Amino acid sequence: MRIADVLSNKGAAVATISPEATVSQLLAGLHEMNIGAMVVVGPEGLAGIVSERDVVRKLHERGSSLLAQPVSEIMTTVLATCTPRDTVDHLSVLMTQNRVRHVPVLDGGRLAGIVSIGDVVKTRMEELEAEQQQLQAYITQER
Repeated sequence: MRIADVLSNKGAAVATISPEATVSQLLAGLHEMNIGAMVVVGPEGLAGIVSERDVVRKLHERGSSLLAQPVSEIMTTVLATCTPRDTVDHLSVLMTQNRVRHVPVLDGGRLAGIVSIGDVVKTRMEELEAEQQQLQAYITQER
C-alpha cells in the first residue's frame, strides 16, 4: 500500500503552526485538535515539526518559562519525510530508524499530508484483516 492510499483514507489535512507561535499556543492547538504533533511552516515553507515529546523534554530542561518561548526554539528541523508514492513498508522502516512518530508527506516539495505511527498501525491491521478474509473465503470455497 502506498502513502497516497493512507492519505485518501484519513484525509490530507495537516495541522500547522508558525515558528513564532509560543509553546503555550502550540499546546493549546495540540489539545484542541487531539493530536500529537504539528508541522511548523514559516514564510519559506516547511521549517520543522514539533511534538508533545519535544515539549516534555524541553520543559524538563528549561522549566515553565519555556511556555512563553517560540516554537522555533524546540522544533525539530532535520525532518524525516516521505512522498505519496512511498510504500507503508518504507515509511515503517523510516519511522523506526529515525525514532519518529509523525512524518510529513511532501509532493513536489509541497506539504501534502502527514502520517502518524497510528495511521501505519491502522493500515497494517486493515491489510491483515483483508488477508484473513481472503484466506477464509479460499478455505471455505475448497470444501
